[in-house]
Amino acid sequence: MAQDTQRRAVAVPLGLRRGRIRAGRYSLRFAPRALLVCLALAVTGAITVVLSVGTGAYELTPVEVLRTFAGQGPPGAEFIVLDLRLPRALVAVLVGFGTGMAGAVFQSLTRNPLGSPDIIGFGNGASAGALVAIILFDAGTAQTALGALVGGFATATAVYLLAWRRGVHGYRLVLVGIGASAVLGSATSFLYVRADIGKAAQAAGWMIGSLNARGWSDVRTAGIGLVVCVPVVLAHARRLAVLEMGDDTAGALGVPPERSRLVLLCAGTGLTALAVAAAGPIPFLAMAAPQLARRLTRATGPGLLPAAWMGAVLVAVADLVTQRVTGSALMPVGVVMGVGGGLYLAWLLLRERRAHRL
Repeated sequence: MAQDTQRRAVAVPLGLRRGRIRAGRYSLRFAPRALLVCLALAVTGAITVVLSVGTGAYELTPVEVLRTFAGQGPPGAEFIVLDLRLPRALVAVLVGFGTGMAGAVFQSLTRNPLGSPDIIGFGNGASAGALVAIILFDAGTAQTALGALVGGFATATAVYLLAWRRGVHGYRLVLVGIGASAVLGSATSFLYVRADIGKAAQAAGWMIGSLNARGWSDVRTAGIGLVVCVPVVLAHARRLAVLEMGDDTAGALGVPPERSRLVLLCAGTGLTALAVAAAGPIPFLAMAAPQLARRLTRATGPGLLPAAWMGAVLVAVADLVTQRVTGSALMPVGVVMGVGGGLYLAWLLLRERRAHRL
């Protein structure tokens, strides 16, 4: 009896060390390093949210922020924290999480680090749909989200059909998507020209990628994307890993390539569209988050959850930097992400050149 108990006590840490948890007839496999990276990123994101919520003209310490969450904060802090600052911080985390996961899905499907939704036109389609709703129909939050969804899925459908030739291969999807992105960029410029000055200024600020004046309705918009699409992506994670091996290998292993690809494209488009509807298009996020996460985990495969948490941390940190450096919450977070993403891309190109891979 004592030996059985000791054997079971030793089996759990061994299973965790090998990346497997077994409960009766069911077992769960995971990468221990990826799990640790996710936990570290989640803790970093939570700390960043607390610091961001305490930043502003009415400064709060982290302890005061936590006490306010518990309903025991200083006088007047509850309105500032819960109604003004917390929605902005939550939108940053939710948008980053969804965009990071969408970037991992598209890069894995195309087997190309440039296959992120903001480069192959899916993000631009969502932006164009949202701009039509904002400029032409003076839409609110719900109507903007609907316009982003319609624009994103219309673009995804067009790109998918144009890239189809006895199946959809990654390089064709990237090439067609880049062309669609150029067309949508021209359409967006035309919308600016036709809009009056007030709506054009509003749309221009939104197109940079901004968290200014975000409320609980925007939190719901970004949250709906995660609740609906994240389970679909995670349920198809193993199929996504098999698709990276090629369609022939996937078919031989019993994975229907086109059906799986179509489901994942729809889920990734939904994540992208609702993230764009909540905060506007944030440059470089979908491209950089999966690559940075993969460098931390050192694992093969899509790395969906590490990429998602990396995206959440990147947006939350960028938002905190805009408030700490500029002393104001008015600077769009897309400016910081654009500068940081450009520097990262330049460093990556320089590194590849020094390694004689370019």
